[in-house]
Amino acid sequence: MKMNISQLDKYWFYWIVQFSRDNGLNQAAKRVSATGDGHYYVYLSVALLFFHPNGQYFFNLVLGSFVVEFPLYLLLKNSIRRHRPCHALVGFESGFEPSDKFSLPSGHTAGAFVLASVVELVFPALAPIAFAWACFVGSSRIALGVHYPLDIIAGAGLGMGSVLLVEQLMF
Repeated sequence: MKMNISQLDKYWFYWIVQFSRDNGLNQAAKRVSATGDGHYYVYLSVALLFFHPNGQYFFNLVLGSFVVEFPLYLLLKNSIRRHRPCHALVGFESGFEPSDKFSLPSGHTAGAFVLASVVELVFPALAPIAFAWACFVGSSRIALGVHYPLDIIAGAGLGMGSVLLVEQLMF
């Protein structure tokens, strides 16, 4: 049976949600998702700014990258206007209420990949951990029923692309 991209997106969405529910991972998904909230990026960046020799570089990259990423995220999300699966799929209940109604791209994932990409540039030895965490943040958003897999891929691309652009322009 052939599937188009939209059908594949829904198939993998349902598979990840069911896997999470079958294995009791929803509470963990909520906690992981919360680590992708933006205020933690501010705390980390400011702490490194004051307490690490590479803190200024890290801070500048994070700040510059979010100056690029966030307006693009808002433009894309409000232009594409793809409804979240928890609102679009008949009979689906997520048990988690997102802050807005549109899903593409995933802002949590974009932010997590901004941070992971900056970690890769400033602290390369920590890159595998940072990217694993960013992938967990993205996966948690699917498990919670608020994003489709393609939203996560788009968010990851937006986050990494923003850092690449800023790094090329600033340094």
